[in-house]
Amino acid sequence: MTLPSNLEASATILLAVDTQDWPDKFILFLILVASLSVHEWAHAFTADKLNDPLPRSEGRVTLNPISHIDPIGTLLIPLLVLFLSPGFAVIGWGKPVRVSLPNEKSKVRDDLLITAAGPFSNLLIALSTACLSGIAFGLGLENEKLLDLASTVIWINCMLFIFNLIPIPPLDGSHFLKHILRMSEQTFAKLSSYGFIMLIVLVNLPFFGKAFGTAISFSSSKFGELALILKEMLAKVSG
Repeated sequence: MTLPSNLEASATILLAVDTQDWPDKFILFLILVASLSVHEWAHAFTADKLNDPLPRSEGRVTLNPISHIDPIGTLLIPLLVLFLSPGFAVIGWGKPVRVSLPNEKSKVRDDLLITAAGPFSNLLIALSTACLSGIAFGLGLENEKLLDLASTVIWINCMLFIFNLIPIPPLDGSHFLKHILRMSEQTFAKLSSYGFIMLIVLVNLPFFGKAFGTAISFSSSKFGELALILKEMLAKVSG
């Protein structure tokens, strides 16, 4: 499995692969579902710790992917992209975690913490994967399949981290924009009603595809460098 180093113009596919091997595509799909599930769980877990009862009452404080799957965004669209390659940019997403933010005094803080937890969880997955793979390689367990798997996990989670920071509803970045501009709930709701259309337009713009692909390549390469550093350190110790 070879991961793309950039995403090109109108052929951009956010869940991009250039392999015709169906088992590889299925593995990529499973990694995406797992990563999206951890992302949504992180939102729910943080809200729960901040005494918001809604996510737990709706069964979202769990790592079970079934609780976080959106039939269209998590299943239909990613599977179409992977196995039918329609040739236009698409988006994969999990079932949004609903929150009630019951504490009026810390409502803004709580919203920002809950929002940040999702992308931060993807960074942690990428970091953990880099560290574990670097240690494994340093202990002499390096092989092509393990390298491919680690690279895929890191790439997908860097993609999710960067993509979710875009300040367009329903992405996490929109919550930061909302509070920076002090938007009213009514204004944010109106903006949200056009969010999906704005995203579809954005991801098909050539400059976005190049910038997005560059950002993913840069961030994932840094995690790769970390894995290499750990590998070399362990190799020296064991040698």
